[in-house]
Amino acid sequence: MKCTVAIVFAALFAVVLAAPAADSEAQILRLESDVQPEGYKFALETSDGKKHEEQGELKNVGTEQEAIVVRGSYSFVADDGVTYTVNYIADENGFQPEGAHLPNVPIGN
Repeated sequence: MKCTVAIVFAALFAVVLAAPAADSEAQILRLESDVQPEGYKFALETSDGKKHEEQGELKNVGTEQEAIVVRGSYSFVADDGVTYTVNYIADENGFQPEGAHLPNVPIGN
């Protein structure tokens, strides 16, 4: 499972750093990273207004129910000049984003 945490972190970190060509002039203002055997956290902020913070941790370590729980948020300035923020959790129940600009659709039973 420790390898899984490292792989998840590496994949997410690659997504964060993969920027479209138009953003190639953005500078990294802050980059923090801490990877531990049972979790990780990182923060990234760029000069074009993008921010991404995330932390992941293993729960129920060593059991059949072992799972990774990821919590985080990211924000960006859109073409309309508005800053949009998404807060999220990803766990055994899936990816659950929240944001003022996102539709709030209740999940039926």
